[in-house]
Amino acid sequence: MFTGLIEAICVVKSARPNAGGVSLTVDLGNLAEQCKIGDSMAINGACLTIAELTGSLATFELSTETLARSTLGKLKPSSKVNVEQAMKPTDRFGGHFVQGHVDGTATIKAIKRQGQFADIEFAAEPELLRQMVVKGSVAVDGISLTIAGLNRSSFSVTLIPQTLKRTTVGTAKAGDAVNIETDIIVKTIKSYLDKILPQKQTLTVEKLRELGF
Repeated sequence: MFTGLIEAICVVKSARPNAGGVSLTVDLGNLAEQCKIGDSMAINGACLTIAELTGSLATFELSTETLARSTLGKLKPSSKVNVEQAMKPTDRFGGHFVQGHVDGTATIKAIKRQGQFADIEFAAEPELLRQMVVKGSVAVDGISLTIAGLNRSSFSVTLIPQTLKRTTVGTAKAGDAVNIETDIIVKTIKSYLDKILPQKQTLTVEKLRELGF
């Protein structure tokens, strides 16, 4: 479990194909001092497990599912990534519940600078957008953000100077792809309602009885 509060921007050292997946090596810098093999870390919002640790270099094995769902397959040496360690039970909870399970990707549609702040609009698939609500939370490349606007084809967020300074979104540009994880609470409620509410069918007495009415 993560909070969406990025601890460091780290640099990819290598990305090597292996047996259908990819071995991704990231220089964790000082964060490596707190890590060991088997630890979970969020790399651009995707929960990965440290398979090897040599000095500050951590290697993660990316599965075909991770490559299909996220942007991690596009990472190259020198790419910068957002990194967060899994939270401890005693940690202060400052963001929102982030599982590190990427739901899909979105593309930056527009960036509008407002002094030291920035409004960013992301184009996304309808299935992702249906799992969002205005003023709800969303993880973009692992960053806990609040949804400021939402329509049928995109959502928008407003970024404060601290977020722009401490995460990769500060150097992002229109056209860039990002990982998206929608709020687990919204997803859970939507999944439940999808099961109990009529889906393009006539509401009958039998269906009402089935639902407990």
